Amino acid sequence: MEQKRVNLNGAAFSCSICLDLLDTPVTIPCGHSYCLVCIKGFWEGKVNDSRSCPQCRETFTSEPALVKNTMLAALTEELQKIGICSPAAEHHYAGAEDVACDVCTGKKLHAVKSCLTCLASYCEEHLQPHSDIAAFKKHKLVEPFKNLQENICSIHDEVMKLFCRTDQKCICYLCSVEEHKGHDTVSAAAERTEKQRELEENRLQIQQRIQKGEKVVTLLQQQEEATNESVDQVVEDSEKIFTNIICLIEKKRVEVKNKFRSQQQTKVGQVKGLQEELEQEITELKGRDAELKQLSLTEDHYQFLHGYSSLPPLSGESTHSSSINVRPPGDVRDVTAAVSELGKKLEDILREELTRISPTIPQVDFSQLEPKSRPDFLKYYRNLTLDPNTAHTRLMMLKKNKVTGVAQTQPYPDNAERFTFWWQVLSKESLTGRRYWEVEWKGDGLYVAIGRWSGKETDFMLQLLTTASAGMGKEKSADLVGMRIPGHCTSMAILAFIITIVKRSPSQLLLPPELECTWITEQVFCHSTASLKA
Repeated sequence: MEQKRVNLNGAAFSCSICLDLLDTPVTIPCGHSYCLVCIKGFWEGKVNDSRSCPQCRETFTSEPALVKNTMLAALTEELQKIGICSPAAEHHYAGAEDVACDVCTGKKLHAVKSCLTCLASYCEEHLQPHSDIAAFKKHKLVEPFKNLQENICSIHDEVMKLFCRTDQKCICYLCSVEEHKGHDTVSAAAERTEKQRELEENRLQIQQRIQKGEKVVTLLQQQEEATNESVDQVVEDSEKIFTNIICLIEKKRVEVKNKFRSQQQTKVGQVKGLQEELEQEITELKGRDAELKQLSLTEDHYQFLHGYSSLPPLSGESTHSSSINVRPPGDVRDVTAAVSELGKKLEDILREELTRISPTIPQVDFSQLEPKSRPDFLKYYRNLTLDPNTAHTRLMMLKKNKVTGVAQTQPYPDNAERFTFWWQVLSKESLTGRRYWEVEWKGDGLYVAIGRWSGKETDFMLQLLTTASAGMGKEKSADLVGMRIPGHCTSMAILAFIITIVKRSPSQLLLPPELECTWITEQVFCHSTASLKA
């Protein structure tokens, strides 16, 4: 009888919980089989009447006995030997840095999508209902990311779909009707659109700055290459010239040395000749002196007279002794002084000539890189947002980052950071390095100031940097304020008609008292309105 070939499919022997081949398979009363560890983990913590099959959802009144299915175990072992695996074996398990599927139990697979509606991440297998079920098709799927639960309001357990512009934070609907009631709120999608527009503008500015910076870098590189080539050539030529000069000086040094050595030999030879003649004459004179001394000791007059008369006459005085003139070494010192003078003159000549012929290396003009026009200053633009939690009660916070002084006290809630004496309001953003912003205002004038806060004072006035007055009733707009901050500053403030920088973090007191500031601004006084331009 002809036998049919059985086509073994790994998917038929895989666990529907871990999506891998069955490991220690057990079969529950409904007929479905699972890994022993997987089904135990699925039922763990559930009461008896809620134990059900993960596939068919059949409920069991008591926990079924889990006994190893030996036949399935043998089959899965054979499948592993011949290399047939379940489809899940081709999937990647989630690593420590990966986003794991929230539905998988046991070994979790790598998530392929995150659902912003379900607030869960899914692998390919568990994502399938979002493609098959009509109600799930409307869900918003995005690339997988962690911390989805951060989208849930910690107070009301609701998805935060709104954004409070007053407090600059995401909130849920219940928050908007309770603690954020009366605040400027929009949908998170609308705020995202607005912030996305700002982001694109910032990116455009950054890209423009990058392009300009790259051009400057290219010019500087060209300047560097040209300078290196020029200086290398000058150094090479100078080395040759100075080598020739050194050779010439060395040649002259040898000539002078040989000349003096020759004169030395001549002089020494003459002196030695005269010395030998004089020494011979001295020897002869000593001999004559000895004879005369011996004769003077003779007592016999006859012998004395006879001996004296027989002595040869004494020769005349030597001409050499009178002609020799021993001179001090002054002549040598004169020569040394002349050579020293020659060295000084040569040094002076070299200094003057090198100053005249030395090439001047061109200096890079960095002043051209300093901002001069408004577009240049906009490279350092910083968008600032006023913090309503710090506003004095005599300041009215308006929309679009505006503040104005009013006669009526505003019903602001008590806040530890709120100013109670000075009419001031701070910004939320930090400032560091060189920064630029613009302020539109109308009124009598505006003060610009800067200060630091140690964190101990509950209310403080800031050090005034500059003032300027404006005519009554005249309106000024787009006035420029720029500052280079050589440290870190955590906030800018509008002080009821005073714009300033303040320190808000005692752990970051890096701003020194001296500042290099560039201000182009006007002023504001009472019953005036100031607005930070967005």
